Amino acid sequence: MGQSSRPLSTVERAFEILNLLWKLDGAGPTEVAERLDVPDSTAYDYLRTLSDTPFVTREKGNYRLTHHFLTIGGKMRYRNRLFQIARREMKRLAAETEELVGLTVESDGQALVLHQERGAQALSLGTYLGAATPMHTTAAGKAILANLPEERVADIVAEHGLVTRTEHTITDPDALHDELEQVRSDGYALDWDEQVIGMAMIAAPIVTDDQIASMTVVSPTNRLKQASYQEELLQQLRETVNTVVINYKYGT
Repeated sequence: MGQSSRPLSTVERAFEILNLLWKLDGAGPTEVAERLDVPDSTAYDYLRTLSDTPFVTREKGNYRLTHHFLTIGGKMRYRNRLFQIARREMKRLAAETEELVGLTVESDGQALVLHQERGAQALSLGTYLGAATPMHTTAAGKAILANLPEERVADIVAEHGLVTRTEHTITDPDALHDELEQVRSDGYALDWDEQVIGMAMIAAPIVTDDQIASMTVVSPTNRLKQASYQEELLQQLRETVNTVVINYKYGT
């Protein structure tokens, strides 16, 4: 048992070091050893081995991640069929609404930005492809949660908790349950200042045979709270999602 588990522990430690290099934006063996509470020699051996791969480079005694992760991430995204189908419709929707349009998927219990298209008056939020946020803090995540099995939702909440992003973030499990029931009933999700003060979001789920995602339109809160504007965006969003789902199901 010990021999079979040792390689897995080694791999786990290697990923701990990769994550640490990301958080620190580079580090030397001594700092890695202190952070992970391992001998300097162990940290050095790991770093030297990792630097023999395309993922880590050594610069003046420090070890840093390379852009190879970006290469891998980009290839993964372009292999994603939903991205390939949705991006055309997202570009059109962003041009029509002049807002920020996003495509979100669930990844390890978090809401991950797979793609964005910017309209002429889109908010500049500093978000980026691959950014991950707690599912309960955005309409994008809630639209996905509402369409997941209840056991999966419970697992996500148990693992990640209901962290606070702003004073408007839902942090009570019962309140989240009621919110998700409303999302299921309405067929779309909203959030007002729950992730960022001044930012609102409307999201519609994308449900296919093999995945659940969501498409969003992001707007300043005061603009989206105008009932007529909200209804207009919702109609455009629903039409876009419907087109994406049909193309995903029947397209080649």
